[in-house]
Amino acid sequence: MTGAAGASTVARLFGPGEMHPHDLHVATWNIRRRIDGPTWPPNDRWTVRGRRLATVLHADPPAILGTQEAMPDQADLVRASLGTSYRFVGHGRGVDGRGEGCPIFFDADRLELTGHTQLALSETPTVAGSASWGNPVPRVVVRAAFRDRVTGSGLTVFNTHLDVFSARSRLRSAWLLHDLAAETPGPVVVMGDLNAGPGSAPVSALLSGDLVDAWHAAEIRTTPLWDTYGGYHPPRVRKGPIDWIAVDRASRVTRAAVDARTIDGAAPSDHLGVHVLLGLREDAS
Repeated sequence: MTGAAGASTVARLFGPGEMHPHDLHVATWNIRRRIDGPTWPPNDRWTVRGRRLATVLHADPPAILGTQEAMPDQADLVRASLGTSYRFVGHGRGVDGRGEGCPIFFDADRLELTGHTQLALSETPTVAGSASWGNPVPRVVVRAAFRDRVTGSGLTVFNTHLDVFSARSRLRSAWLLHDLAAETPGPVVVMGDLNAGPGSAPVSALLSGDLVDAWHAAEIRTTPLWDTYGGYHPPRVRKGPIDWIAVDRASRVTRAAVDARTIDGAAPSDHLGVHVLLGLREDAS
């Protein structure tokens, strides 16, 4: 699956006339883990929808992309589809580093990676595979620090996937993310599948300090605020997003969009991606 086929037919979410050279395209997308065996609907089969995901990413690659539910072979497909200049950090959530992960992909031609780590969302964040708050599987956050080669600005990105089963885990994890962001100097992005909607306790906790919802901070929104759990249905506005991008209050968000694009009439994942343009400032230091 190269993703090149049909790429020219995929419209970019942000056109060339909408992007300033300082703008940085950032996105989060739960790409839906590969399920071995029969799936329903048939569009959910990775051998089918992987080509759709590859086509979208090849045609419109964000400079930074945080994914959730990425198995190792899926992460390899994402990196290859984005382009030869792309790299990623992050690995599986298990104690051995295997299984689902939340990797952060980035364009190394645009961004210099200056540091990265993966932490467990638990009472012992540095212990791989640890879980503390009722989540039946480990949950992680990947942190990556960058220097933008265009502006010289620094940027720290956190990418995560909160537990779908345990409300206590989601809330405690959100507070941990809040604290990690609060202790990070400079521009900060926290993104991922929070499994929590607008006004929920986890979202309220995350946004209780210096972080704000990038969608509402955006100067222009180019799509409706679709429900980001799409479930392969036509896009709709009912319960609101569960996938989020948060930024520090000092950051400028020029545009935001929820990605409801399809290939051959079908979505690449049961989630819709969330995309923003960050208007980075030149580092005067």
